[in-house]
Amino acid sequence: MSSILKSRVRDPRFLSKLTSAEECIRFFKNGDHVGMSGFTGVGAPKAVPIALQEYVEKNNLQGDLRFALYVGASAPDAIEGKWAELNMISRRSPHQVGKNISKAINNGSMMFFDKHLSMWPQDLMYGYYSLDRKNILDTAIVEASAITEDGGLVPGASVGATPELMAVADKIIIEVNTKLPNFEGIHDIMIPEDPPYRKPFLVSSVEERMGLPYIPLDFSKVVAVVESDYEELTGPNSPSDEVSRGIAGHLIEFLKHEVTMGRMPDSLHPLQSGIGNIANAVVEGLNDANFKGLNVWTEVLQDSFLPFFDSGSLDFATSTSVRLSPEGFETFFSNFEFYSKKILLRSQQISNSPEIIRRLGVIAMNTPVEADIYGHANSTNVMGSRMLHGLGGSADFLRNAKLSVMHTPSARPTKVDPHGLSCIVPFATHIDQTEHDLDILVTEQGLADLRGLAPRERAREIINKCAHPAYKPILTEYLDRAEALALKSGSGHEPHILKDAFKMHINFQEKGTMRIDSW
Repeated sequence: MSSILKSRVRDPRFLSKLTSAEECIRFFKNGDHVGMSGFTGVGAPKAVPIALQEYVEKNNLQGDLRFALYVGASAPDAIEGKWAELNMISRRSPHQVGKNISKAINNGSMMFFDKHLSMWPQDLMYGYYSLDRKNILDTAIVEASAITEDGGLVPGASVGATPELMAVADKIIIEVNTKLPNFEGIHDIMIPEDPPYRKPFLVSSVEERMGLPYIPLDFSKVVAVVESDYEELTGPNSPSDEVSRGIAGHLIEFLKHEVTMGRMPDSLHPLQSGIGNIANAVVEGLNDANFKGLNVWTEVLQDSFLPFFDSGSLDFATSTSVRLSPEGFETFFSNFEFYSKKILLRSQQISNSPEIIRRLGVIAMNTPVEADIYGHANSTNVMGSRMLHGLGGSADFLRNAKLSVMHTPSARPTKVDPHGLSCIVPFATHIDQTEHDLDILVTEQGLADLRGLAPRERAREIINKCAHPAYKPILTEYLDRAEALALKSGSGHEPHILKDAFKMHINFQEKGTMRIDSW
């Protein structure tokens, strides 16, 4: 037992449960439902999951020790990706990352279902994911940065669905990570009551607290405490590039216009930003645009938020995860006292709460796989059937935001077509966010303001402002023909020629291009 562990675990009862990660293997059996803490690859347990995968690999048990794995969002790829490679996951929900786990989902060896991240923890509590079982979860493995005198669990860099996973688990294994700082003081934990007894979430500003600084913990469920000394298993963030900076530039100019027109205050409204190079570029652009007094209500904080705090432009941020690169965490920890006073981490039920998002008037900004000419967006399934990562929290925010923004490159590179694959399509092959949820669509080509426009007006605006020049004539020609035929037959509200729309997608599957001259 290290001296750091002894200082972090202030309730001595838990020290009596101290054991090694390898000794925890006995708590798992084939077919178990297992929950892990973590969100976007941080705050997840590491020692016990790695011990399990090493045990399976060493004893050639691939396919013989399989679990239904539930994490609030994604676990580190080094864990869930390796588990997928070893055929250790039979079922997964609600969000995941990594080539191995995506491959297993799409080849049918792993069942996967995604769900709005605000709703997934409450549905877990309702027992919706274990209808054929008496117990909801067999075991929850959770990472802690400390345990309080009263036996409360202090999470690390994320909260996610950890409170709910602990509440429904029969057994709890706690990893106290002494490699990382004690995150005590930056969490605001509240587990909502089940309907019809649920009370309002009493938050009227991003910095307001309403819960506890730790997760209440039932000691009788704790079967093991393991000391962990792993750093967060993250990789580099995607840097901004010319395309993402172009998108950010259009969006920043639009927000300035909204302020000028009196539809936004000078400090805007609380910002939500997704993950990736476009999101990073937008945050960088906001910082350079000299907005002041900004606040953030989001689900994940990335590296680009740190200089945003440093500049004084960003006052406060609340999320459920601080997902930084190794370099970002180094900066974060070296200035921990400063940053920790400007951040609150809440459970994903709260960070993604539709009611709070709507009441605070959040500006939501997310990236889809594709968007169609009427404003439907696909965030999950390439060509309608190949799952990427899952829905995540984008729809929680887009449906309920004061301003709903989707940003995407106008085209993505392919090996066949030098212009790439158009991200603006006639008909989205899968729809996660409907036209009714989207206010603004922006690419590096321009920004389409869709507010108050009828479908045929939206289509012209999106093609003219957002489509790649190589695809603009194709999309315009498609819309012209669809409009003429539909109006002639008296069905012209949102005109489509479905056989041609899907012919474009089939052509891409077969030839790697959507260009009409290759049909």
